[in-house]
Amino acid sequence: MTGNATTRFHNVSLLSVASRLPSKATASSDIEGQLATGLKRLKLPGNLLERVAGVTERRNWADGESFTDATVAAGQEALRRAGVDASDVGLLINTSVTRTHLEPSVAVRMHHGLGMPSSAVNFDIANACLGFVNGMTLAAQMIEAGQIRYAIIVNGEDADEIQVNTINRLLRDDIGREDFMSEFASLTLGSGAAAAVLGRTDEHPEGHQILGGVTRAATQFHELCVGSVQGMFTDAKALLKGGLDLVVSAWKEAQADWNWSSMDHYITHQVSRVHTNAIVKAVGLDRKRVPTTYPTLGNVGPASIPITLDLQSSTLKRDDRVLLMGVGSGLNTAMMELKW
Repeated sequence: MTGNATTRFHNVSLLSVASRLPSKATASSDIEGQLATGLKRLKLPGNLLERVAGVTERRNWADGESFTDATVAAGQEALRRAGVDASDVGLLINTSVTRTHLEPSVAVRMHHGLGMPSSAVNFDIANACLGFVNGMTLAAQMIEAGQIRYAIIVNGEDADEIQVNTINRLLRDDIGREDFMSEFASLTLGSGAAAAVLGRTDEHPEGHQILGGVTRAATQFHELCVGSVQGMFTDAKALLKGGLDLVVSAWKEAQADWNWSSMDHYITHQVSRVHTNAIVKAVGLDRKRVPTTYPTLGNVGPASIPITLDLQSSTLKRDDRVLLMGVGSGLNTAMMELKW
């Protein structure tokens, strides 16, 4: 069956969201300085990252910092803001792309670090940049079903290794212009961590109700963006077109069930200036209602949406309508509406 998958919730709320950012800021000019000999050899203009992607800097973990510790800290802060004790949480979902090993799950480190009870189910969900929204959806379903009272979704990303590997590779003499552009997106990645706590609306009227949303897949494009710690390789032009077509298809079909044309805020996955402008134009969003964090944080993968939501939370008013929107390599898209 083609089309959107639609989910509605009646008694689930976002109780809190929190984020943690690395202390080290890496300017795009610093990265391009390291690539100077390669750019000159390939006759590529300077200032590409800022001029094309709109990324002036991104964050990297400094000495003594790690994505795991930062994710635990974000989780602790989210629990504190929600007024929920770790002992009452029945589910932890980690949604990070970053992982230091194949097993055990990253979730077990977070479960231990947060001091959660043995009864709390914990596991990883991996779905590229949509992982956090997918994690929220699954947690909301379990809360609505009465299986758990509270859930925490966490995410921590570390872009340091992939950036180092990419820069070293792009300086090789056998790299051509096409090779360089296929790895351009790797240079826009940033590091950071975020967490969110979900609970029952009837127990927390002060929370932000999750109304539901849609997802849609276009997995024929699964080879357009392929990444690992060694590098992220993309067909940027085809990826943008495929992603836009997917978002527009999902948006148009969703209009029968949802009125998303006049939301107060659109919290989008942060990729680049080109990506954001294309999404805004494609579905006719009010640009003033689309905050951006990519200029100073870059693309922080699944953490982008919760980090942006956290940084914008002070500007949100009670009963504001907020739409979380993202596209993940693969391709998949997800949209989730909150009543703030």
